[in-house]
Amino acid sequence: MWRSLWRSIDRFSLQHFKYVINELRGIKVVHKHNRELVIDLLQSIVEIVTYGDRQDPMIFECFMEYQVLAEFVRVLKIGKNSRIEVPLLQYLSIMIQNMDSEHAIYYCLSNDYINSIIEHQYEFDGGDLAPYYVSFLRAVSSKINRDTLCLLVKVHGDAVVSFPLYNEALKFARHGEKMIQTAVRALTLNIYNVCDDMVYQFITTPPVSKYFSDLVCRLKEQCFHLDTLLHSKEEASTHERRNELVLETDKIVDDIYYLKDILSVGEYRLSRLISQNLFSLLVFPTLLPLLQLRQNDGSNISPLTSLYIVSRLLQVLDGKSMVDAVAGVILYPYMTLSVGDAMEGDTVDGVCNASSFLDHLNDMEKRVCSGLESEGAENIKSNNLFGHLAEYLSSNSQLISGLRNDDCVERGGVLAHIFADNNHSLLLASLFLLLILAESKDLDYLLASMIGLSRIQDIVNHDLSASQVVDGSIFVKFMPQILNALLKILASQPPLSVLIQWHTGWFLRKLLISQISQGKTVNDLNFHLFNTSYEQSRERLRKELDGCWFDYIPDTLRNEWLSCKTALEESSQFKDPFFALEIAVCQQDTDGDATTVSAWQRMVEAVKVFILHLQLKAVIFKGSLLEKPVLNMPNGPTADSGRGHASDTPSASFGSDVSLGSGIPCRIAFSNAGIRDIYLIPVARETTGKLLLTEKHPFRSQRGVVIAIAPLAGLSPKIDNDHPSWLHLRIREFDPKFNTSKARSNHLKMSNHVADGKWTLGFPNAKACEAARLLILEETCKQRSFVESTLAPLLQDDYLGNLSVVEDE
Repeated sequence: MWRSLWRSIDRFSLQHFKYVINELRGIKVVHKHNRELVIDLLQSIVEIVTYGDRQDPMIFECFMEYQVLAEFVRVLKIGKNSRIEVPLLQYLSIMIQNMDSEHAIYYCLSNDYINSIIEHQYEFDGGDLAPYYVSFLRAVSSKINRDTLCLLVKVHGDAVVSFPLYNEALKFARHGEKMIQTAVRALTLNIYNVCDDMVYQFITTPPVSKYFSDLVCRLKEQCFHLDTLLHSKEEASTHERRNELVLETDKIVDDIYYLKDILSVGEYRLSRLISQNLFSLLVFPTLLPLLQLRQNDGSNISPLTSLYIVSRLLQVLDGKSMVDAVAGVILYPYMTLSVGDAMEGDTVDGVCNASSFLDHLNDMEKRVCSGLESEGAENIKSNNLFGHLAEYLSSNSQLISGLRNDDCVERGGVLAHIFADNNHSLLLASLFLLLILAESKDLDYLLASMIGLSRIQDIVNHDLSASQVVDGSIFVKFMPQILNALLKILASQPPLSVLIQWHTGWFLRKLLISQISQGKTVNDLNFHLFNTSYEQSRERLRKELDGCWFDYIPDTLRNEWLSCKTALEESSQFKDPFFALEIAVCQQDTDGDATTVSAWQRMVEAVKVFILHLQLKAVIFKGSLLEKPVLNMPNGPTADSGRGHASDTPSASFGSDVSLGSGIPCRIAFSNAGIRDIYLIPVARETTGKLLLTEKHPFRSQRGVVIAIAPLAGLSPKIDNDHPSWLHLRIREFDPKFNTSKARSNHLKMSNHVADGKWTLGFPNAKACEAARLLILEETCKQRSFVESTLAPLLQDDYLGNLSVVEDE
């Protein structure tokens, strides 16, 4: 033991360290015969240096004296075709990552050793070298600061002319492996977050600055690919297509968040470069076709994908310049309705020409920028904002040549998508973009007034005529039509999917509360539509009381209530616009999902849709959502079915000893146990019902042992046509377990479960078989009656009125 301990201590001694270094120096060429020895030496050096950095300053003094990093460089040069690069980079990364001493870090980055290792001519032939190389670059970047960054750049005069760490990393920016992409992005952010004026100038000047335009171009390519997937004609299930869209949108969102991270650095040159590329290459080319309203010839992204992309950009990047830019373009057709811009004289035969649009942009720039007093990057982004668009339009004037004045004033632009016939996804996506703009704290007060959903006080504070601005705004002028379009979705026959109904309900709740806050009510036509939809949802739930999962309706309702309420209250800033793409995929599914929906799914969906309508009804009549459902729960002792069951029967479980008093003798054949003589005992207590199969106790004649249990609900007992003494029972094999954790608001689909089972019981004669069938139905009816009694308050027409009485009490 002492010898082992001595060896452990000796391993990190200065003497042993010198021995290892000399051993490495003795290597003249690395080949397959000594490769393992070299790897062991490199590992020992890294371990000792890491130990010495924290425990023994003399070890690092020796490390510098012997210029060990130079030995690493030498090993790379003499190790061609030996595959020594991977372990060398791996151990070097470990050493750098574990260095804590500023003195040690400064030394390692000096003398150009690290740059020599970075610029070594590696052969990336598709093997495993690239991940280790990029990991090494990332490790180096994690140690740079304002004092050490200068050690890694090459300077001529007052300018950086080369930055190997950055340049080499960018070569892997579009690598196929996600891990390598992530490492490169982390490396770049490490560099951007170090404040060095000369480095900023280097990375924002061509040709190095091309990286930023490449980023946005790649993002645009992904958007086109998303659009292609969305409108693909290839045969695939809805589930498969949805998964493809999820993967593609995840890539897009990752890229957008990376751009946000760069903007968050706060360096004005970086921010200006990102903003210019975003606006000119992605935002404006995506926005303007939304106003064009021409048939897509394939050169533009479809309106639905455009709306998704812009909504995501606003949610992630936000910022005043981005929000005002999008709003300024989207709201162009409605400016005349709100502030009386002199557009009438700028039209030729009713056509809005390019010059009138550019005049509008100039005016918008003055209004937006005049309110900005901030300095730095945000101010620069805003000042260049509409200049980017004007430049873009000057070379693409055909984009606005098709905007007719009469169309764009009434139902052009985004409203044309809102009122598009039978295109629910486009309607909801357009509304969602307007809601994101309306609820943004960064939106200019004038632009907010064009939307008209909130911020009325801002309008008053800026001495604008509230009646002039609000009366002409989108949500005020067109609110009845918008509500009508949404309510038609809810009242559709046959009912649309729960996915569409729930997202539609989210919009209705927001718009109804906004209307009620302004002292307005729902008009008669829309109120009739809502009542029609409400009755449909109530009848759908009532039908489920005759289904095989009626016993789970109260628990499902209680379980889903909070998650549904949370989903309705979700902010537009956090609601994933992916819902619009998902709805589009469901709409494109010509076969539909009706045939594949299980009885359990159908019940859960009926409950969800009824909760939605109950909450919307509360918003209409009370102006707010209900906190919890009021159910008719028993106050006294729990009641059994009334057939005189023994007290132990309703609570019986597998193996329990129960009374056979009310049991009916029969036989059943088990695949692994042969034919068994048993007793059938159906029993119901409140919402719980069981069918017990028991065997007579071997020593107690009036007692039995439970050998099988089935839910009473869903048994659907049927007598065999050819054998009247046989009784067929359908057995639910699926046992739902409610998830008590917080459910995702957009997770409205339940997974499929296993198929139901089947039991066949044999009775002495047809009369006994019929008696057993009636007994099962009787117990099931009692169980169902209790469930109906529990739900009765919710299903009453005056539920909200009764609720007010309960609350007052």
